[in-house]
Amino acid sequence: MNNNLLSHHDFSSKQCQFQLIGDNSIANLVNQGRKLLQSCSDSAKLDIEILLCVVLNKERSYLLTWPDKMLSEEQLHSFLQLLARRIQGEPIAYITGVKEFWSLPLVVSESTLIPRPDTETLVELVLEQYKGIKNINCLDLGTGTGAIALALASENPMWQIDAIDFNLDAVQLAQLNAKNLKLLQVNIFQSYWFSEVDAGKKFDLIVSNPPYIDCEDINLKQGDVRFEPASALIASDNGLADIKHIADIARSFLTSQGKLFFEHGFEQGHAVRRILLNIGFEKVQTEQDLNGHDRITWAVFP
Repeated sequence: MNNNLLSHHDFSSKQCQFQLIGDNSIANLVNQGRKLLQSCSDSAKLDIEILLCVVLNKERSYLLTWPDKMLSEEQLHSFLQLLARRIQGEPIAYITGVKEFWSLPLVVSESTLIPRPDTETLVELVLEQYKGIKNINCLDLGTGTGAIALALASENPMWQIDAIDFNLDAVQLAQLNAKNLKLLQVNIFQSYWFSEVDAGKKFDLIVSNPPYIDCEDINLKQGDVRFEPASALIASDNGLADIKHIADIARSFLTSQGKLFFEHGFEQGHAVRRILLNIGFEKVQTEQDLNGHDRITWAVFP
């Protein structure tokens, strides 16, 4: 019997056990893997295809062109290990080490949040507000992978952008992404919010996707966030503590008519608007994300 034509493949570890039935072909592994992942992923087939692309070092088009291609035993073993991690809930981005944001391939790690499509709403709003304006001083607070800062820099090479994070691992990761994307004009450094930002510097624009989840939120025990750093997710005061702090201090760093943009939880729009209005911001408004939920609130410093 051909060694690649096995009746079943058993995978067993302390955390995960499962069985694949059939041969080592791409088509069968996609089909079997999809069934195993259906209960824990909304994109089971895509997840399997991505894992196979990693193992085979091929593009997805290869899977469609060569569905009968057999994996070697070594490739199969690597695939089963990755599949086990995904079945346990580990995000695809952490398994592959890459996540696309604003069409930019970003290196990710467990030291940062995984960039999400909803955050592209913030980038779109900023670009809309500053369309055609070439000279902008921008500060990105809590940059993580550098997603927001690098997306803005990719669209506006002349902008002066500072990006900070208190987590040194995140800073180094964002610097790596800037280097990989050849966006070295972005100045990325370690700071706890404004602590290391030059006190005399003024910004036309400040953006932030800060921690905004309450520590009692049940969503912390579900999905990808179980694997993401709590320090980048959780804030006290019903998730609003960091937003309040940033809004307060930002007034000392914004130019006249400078703008402050926050990403926040879908139920926090009213609270964030109230915070900004109470400390003197004007033209406060909230915008919805791709799912129609309140997600971005921004305002003008008078």
